[in-house]
Amino acid sequence: MAGAETPELAAGAVAGGADIVELGFPFSDPLADGPTIRLAAERALAQGMRTAACLECLRSTRERVDVPLVPMTYAALLEAYGWERFAEDAALAGATSLIVADLPADLHPDLRRVQLVAPTSSDERIALAAGQTDGWLYLVTLTGTTGARSELSPELAPLVERTRRLTKAPL
Repeated sequence: MAGAETPELAAGAVAGGADIVELGFPFSDPLADGPTIRLAAERALAQGMRTAACLECLRSTRERVDVPLVPMTYAALLEAYGWERFAEDAALAGATSLIVADLPADLHPDLRRVQLVAPTSSDERIALAAGQTDGWLYLVTLTGTTGARSELSPELAPLVERTRRLTKAPL
């Protein structure tokens, strides 16, 4: 989650082998996120991490790392900030792409972003997302919220197989 420590943490992750950094832009009602991300978002918001501060954090992180940086957030944040303005400002700050967790592929198709597909996605929806994704497809491995699990979801392998049949996009 974006915060004052993010540039240093990202640099450490890259030094440890990370080849991409996802940077959470906090949102007050993160429906797809589990308790860990929710608490991180609450903490970031309490520390004043609003969109402009997150973009500055992204800029500072870009100065420290030379791997793809991908902000992840929710559509309401872009709606409030302005769709085109957010895309432009994020790119200027160093974003490689965007992940908008609750924005289906057929809404705002002109916004370049990594598309998400889930075990509940139809083949038609997977094909649409694959055709519009920016770089790779983000596979949501289970229904419900994010969070630690003791084992991989049994839905993951069938989702990978279905998606591989429909696209050559990296997963």
